Amino acid sequence: MNKKYILNDEENREFLRNCTDNLLNFGHNFPSPKGSSYYLGDDGTPWKDRPRETWITSRMAHVYSIGTMLGHKGAKELAGQAINGLLTELYDDKNGGWYAGINADGTILPTKQCYAHAFVILAATSGVLAGIEGADRLLDIALETYDKFFWDEKIGLSVDTWNTEFTILDDYRGLNANMHSVEAFLAVFDACGDVKYADRAKRIIDRVICWAKDNNWRIPEHFSKNWDAELECNKEKKDDPFKPYGATPGHGIEWARLITQWAKATETDDRKYIDAAINLYNTAVSDAWNADGAPGICYTTGWDGQPIVHDRMHWTLAEAINSSSVLFRVTGNERYKEDYSNFMDYLDNVVIDHKNGSWFHQLDSHNNLLETVWPGKSDIYHALQATLIPYNKEVGVSIAKAVKDGYI
Repeated sequence: MNKKYILNDEENREFLRNCTDNLLNFGHNFPSPKGSSYYLGDDGTPWKDRPRETWITSRMAHVYSIGTMLGHKGAKELAGQAINGLLTELYDDKNGGWYAGINADGTILPTKQCYAHAFVILAATSGVLAGIEGADRLLDIALETYDKFFWDEKIGLSVDTWNTEFTILDDYRGLNANMHSVEAFLAVFDACGDVKYADRAKRIIDRVICWAKDNNWRIPEHFSKNWDAELECNKEKKDDPFKPYGATPGHGIEWARLITQWAKATETDDRKYIDAAINLYNTAVSDAWNADGAPGICYTTGWDGQPIVHDRMHWTLAEAINSSSVLFRVTGNERYKEDYSNFMDYLDNVVIDHKNGSWFHQLDSHNNLLETVWPGKSDIYHALQATLIPYNKEVGVSIAKAVKDGYI
């Protein structure tokens, strides 16, 4: 195996450092005049005819806050612009909370999404750690809004989508928003030390583990308002970008990392959490990696583990890189180090766009560029984190805090 792909080898570390720099350079043109994020094309050119969405703007605020702490030239200004966009044009002064986004003509995208609000929290915590102006105020508003509208204290899970006025709550409940809420809660725990958010993360994680264990470690994603699993949701739109049909192996892999992070962050000795992370990761990789004769992780599978949507999304590879490295650090099992090397090989030779920068966001089953679900390169969040998390010496610490404290 090429040393460039081996975890803990200096050649691999240097390869990822270069990836970090390339990604941060690629995204420089994201800010609109008021700071909300343009969707980026394949070469990093802004697509100004597309909506400027809150979740993408938050991700860019997060990554350039990290870039600030890494010393990347211009990162602090870019993070500041994104934070400003979240505090101004994307924020709903009348009803509170954040619009889903703003159309090119200045009209708003309707609804208030838990998914987007979780990313606002993540952006704010990273901004606070990086010393970005306005981040403290953004975090206060974001937590207050989330607590008021999205967190269901009785159930111990987050609801999903309101109308724009926060008067009608959609019946749909989903784990994607809850997964990124766990990510945000752990970031708040690290940035502010408030144990309430670590406790919330535990409540979500406990439910996810229970559902996954009862479903052969394939996580149900979609639920009714009473939290009854809806396993046939979106059967007619199997490749939906946020609510795909069936199991999403990339999410099983991502949950494995987040569960491990929570367990280490809270110094939890209960072995069930690491065992659950192992089962989630192992099942997802077994089901989806190289499952159809070509390298890559299939986007979705059926409840029998057989691939349904064969497209490869860049974020699934990023999470596989993260989780394989984290599980190797925690367990010492060489299987995960070997997986990491295979993922690195695939990344370098297939997924990185060495001509234009960033990573290809969607490939077909033969690893040809496909743009039916994710055209262009909307942001650099998943990819950038995958260049840093493998070398976070404290797996219980969120990535922005780890960068600030020198664990990477």
